[in-house]
This record gives sequence, structure tokens and C-alpha cells, in this order.
Amino acid sequence: MTHSTKQRLLNSGLSMLLEHGYNDLGIQTLLAAAGIPKGSFYHHFRNKEDFALQVIDEYMREVHAGLDACLGSKEQPPLDRVRCFFEASRRKYQKDGYMGCLLGGLGQELSGVSEVFRNRIEACFTEIAGRLTDCLEEARRRGDISPDADPEHMAGLLLDCWEGAALRSRLRRDPAPLNAMLDFYFRSAAVC
Repeated sequence: MTHSTKQRLLNSGLSMLLEHGYNDLGIQTLLAAAGIPKGSFYHHFRNKEDFALQVIDEYMREVHAGLDACLGSKEQPPLDRVRCFFEASRRKYQKDGYMGCLLGGLGQELSGVSEVFRNRIEACFTEIAGRLTDCLEEARRRGDISPDADPEHMAGLLLDCWEGAALRSRLRRDPAPLNAMLDFYFRSAAVC
């Protein structure tokens, strides 16, 4: 099955935005990589900003699919399901050459100069944290974490730590920061 022109652009854009960032991504380079003529870009996207926002939406579809696959697996304990999501993310980062998280990369690059991107990316992180919170709440109810634990705070902290580890992993092109962060967090969460 062949991908539509728009989907080919989004797929190419996802990897290129990870590698080059927003400001260094040229439309001509994107079109050449996707093998698509220039007029096709403007048929599907108003401008580069609209394109990047749609790439973020595409990325979030992948994130939600990963969350569904891991967090929805009710035969595993909730903390194992949460860790499963981050381990799957780590494997994707490895496949991508440890380029890290698209949201984190674009957020660092654009949040200081674009309210549109800052708001969109923060909304995406809020969605992810909400999904993690639900699973951590289940862990609290089961007694896997302290009854006094705040699952919402724990989910936010987990996401913040992950994003920092993803940056360090990108800098080093090495999974060690991701592995160390996961081990530390889940060892700590179990004793909270």
C-alpha cells in the first residue's frame, strides 16, 4: 500500500525534525527526501508552522498507540505497564539513533519564541502525564506504591526526568542515561 503524499511528508518530517530541528529544516530538503514536488507541500500545509504542528499530531498518534499497548495490558502490574511504555520509547530512540523525543527537542528549540508551539507541546506532555497518572493511581490502590503517594505528581516527575535523560542520551548517543533514570525512578517509586 502506498502512502499518500501528505503522509509521506509527515513521515519524512518526523525524522527530519528530530535530526535537524525546526529552524534548520528546509522545505526543499524535506521535499527532496520525500520525493515530492514543491506545489504538493502547499496543497497539504498552509506553511512550515502548520506542517510542524501536524507532525507533532502524527507523533502523538504514535505515542498514544504506545501508551495503549503498554498501559492497557491489564495482566501486568501497573508499575510494570508504566515502565513498559518507557522501555518501548527507549527502543524507538535507539532505532532513531538516540535523537530523543520530538516534543522535548522542539520544546527546547521553540518554546521561548512561539506561544503556539509552547502551548501545543505542553498540552501533549499533559496528555501523556494524564495517562501515566491513571496507571499510577491503580498502583496506589493496589498497594504497589504508598497510599500517601500523589500519582499526578509522580507522573509529572517521571515525565520530567525522562525528558532530561532523553536529552543526555541524545548528547551521548547512548542509552545509559535512560536506563539509569528508569532504574532509579522505579526503585524509588516502589518504596514511596
